[in-house]
Amino acid sequence: MRKDYRIFKFLKAILKFFYPKTEICGLENLPDEPCFIVGNHTQMHGPIVSEIYMPENCYTWCAGQMMEFKSVANYAYKDFWSQKPTVLRPFFKVLSFLITPISVCIFNNARTIAVHHDTRILSTFKNTIKKLSEGKNIIIFPEHDKKHNNIIYDFQNKFIDVARPYYKKTGKELYFTPLYIAPSLKKAYLGKPIKFNASAPADQERDRICNYLMNEITEIATSLPLHTVTPYRNIPKRNYKKNIPIEVYNYEETDS
Repeated sequence: MRKDYRIFKFLKAILKFFYPKTEICGLENLPDEPCFIVGNHTQMHGPIVSEIYMPENCYTWCAGQMMEFKSVANYAYKDFWSQKPTVLRPFFKVLSFLITPISVCIFNNARTIAVHHDTRILSTFKNTIKKLSEGKNIIIFPEHDKKHNNIIYDFQNKFIDVARPYYKKTGKELYFTPLYIAPSLKKAYLGKPIKFNASAPADQERDRICNYLMNEITEIATSLPLHTVTPYRNIPKRNYKKNIPIEVYNYEETDS
């Protein structure tokens, strides 16, 4: 066993000990064949829940920058902490360098697939299709900086494109299953999947599937008891939103 893998197993055990137990609800909604599981990122909660509590046959798309020693610090600061209060940003800049060796160790040994946004995207797709063909599910958190509603940010939609080469290789139309992670409830919820249509234009399928997933995740969230939503961006906790606007919740409580 490699030394870095032993370190990873130790770190994972420590994380599992301290991280709250998360119940995965709705596993019956997963199709009988491999699929994409598409969820809200919830900062680092998404990757943690995926590695520790999702079934072992799930692999998570991971930003390639978090797996490369030279790029971790810049990526981590920009993606995780750049919206922290100004006075705290120097601390988080230092922290981004300190976590570099830990990040490289963890993400290169966890059940991950490196995601690149250059010509290496072909490798990402190749590795993804290989895992799908082996019966593995792929987890992805495609939010980006444009806010969608009080639950999620808009999804980047190019990940849908992997369904086309997968169809060409296997003749199977890929399913995409929504996932809502609610750290404050210590639960994650899988919704009903949507099936890729190989005969439809690429742009149309990207929009159709992403809109469905965002709407389903929002509906799952708003159907749950009142709770605090952990947003994609690492913003001050005082700015976190509720799953239901508080004035609506109070009205419904009074009305009932």
